[in-house]
Amino acid sequence: MTKSYTFHPELCPTYKVMDPIFASIKYEAMIHEYKITGMTCQGCASSVKNLLKRVAGVKSVSVSLESNTATIEMDHHISSGELQNAFKDFPKYSISEIVNAEVKLNYNQEDEGTRSFWETYKPIILVFTYITGITFLVEFYATSFHWMHWMTNFMAGFFLVFSFFKLLNLSSFASSYSTYDVVAKKWYAWGYIYPFVELILGILFLTQFQMLVTNAATFVIMGISSSGVIQSLLKKRKIRCACLGAVFNLPMSSITLIEDLLMVVMSAVMIFYYL
Repeated sequence: MTKSYTFHPELCPTYKVMDPIFASIKYEAMIHEYKITGMTCQGCASSVKNLLKRVAGVKSVSVSLESNTATIEMDHHISSGELQNAFKDFPKYSISEIVNAEVKLNYNQEDEGTRSFWETYKPIILVFTYITGITFLVEFYATSFHWMHWMTNFMAGFFLVFSFFKLLNLSSFASSYSTYDVVAKKWYAWGYIYPFVELILGILFLTQFQMLVTNAATFVIMGISSSGVIQSLLKKRKIRCACLGAVFNLPMSSITLIEDLLMVVMSAVMIFYYL
């Protein structure tokens, strides 16, 4: 059954708070389809249905064990993070939204395909430029330029700045991150933990604490993160990149992969250096 979706911004300002792009989306009915993981029997399906029905704003819930999906009708927008909270006492269940091809999103902003490379990736390019420029200046005014010292400062700046943007809206980041990260897909809470992991890594690099261990941890964590990005790119999925949290509307692209792999390569180089 085809459903029409129209959203009136003046009647639901929540969208404007959560994400600027929703201010221009029009819906007529608040019905969304979600992927559910962790269900193994009909009893699980019933439990999931009952738990979701308790969420404030949910009008009706239909759960299918065969397709591992849930169709939810709501009277106002409810984030995936809020729905996931319904399973806080049942961590084996996880929920993530499915983008329905029948839902037509009508943007007032320019279509992504008509925007230039600079217009699309300006935020992340500026962030990288600032971090690179500042860390080079630090080395320039040091007694002598040392590449390992520069990489240490660069990685410290990278993790501190990127964690900052993610922490500005933690629930929205977790929701976006769960759509492509291999760990967050199976364990939704990882989306809430990951920004703090980046923050800790940034502090460790800044203080140069146990550099061999810190770089080994970075290699593993960023390597796993990169695998999710690679899978999304290979499947040509048009999803939102969560690298700068929910502050900017960046599409998933090779830029995201380069960002993750850069940390993997740098940590690998430094592991060999400190061995």
